[in-house]
Amino acid sequence: MIVEHAELAIEAGREEEFEAAFAQARKVISQAGGFHWVELLRGVERPAVYLLLVGWESVEAHNVGFRGSAAFARWRELIGPFFASPPDVEHFGVLGERFTG
Repeated sequence: MIVEHAELAIEAGREEEFEAAFAQARKVISQAGGFHWVELLRGVERPAVYLLLVGWESVEAHNVGFRGSAAFARWRELIGPFFASPPDVEHFGVLGERFTG
């Protein structure tokens, strides 16, 4: 499994609208092949910046499967209008289970 790490800069003053749209968009992404989970975090120091984390089966499941699908077009239709700039996206390999102490 890999984790998509995307920093989303949202237009100032539109954060609540974005969060409402994301509630719909997460239903869309959850139907994608190779999808495992999604988490959205909001910046404390920069409240118009969000961290999107998505667990995927592989980079290909994200970059080819999802991004090449009609579901991706719907995903971007829902949340894309709130972006202040293009998202900064990277993929990370999981090294082990989460440690919770």
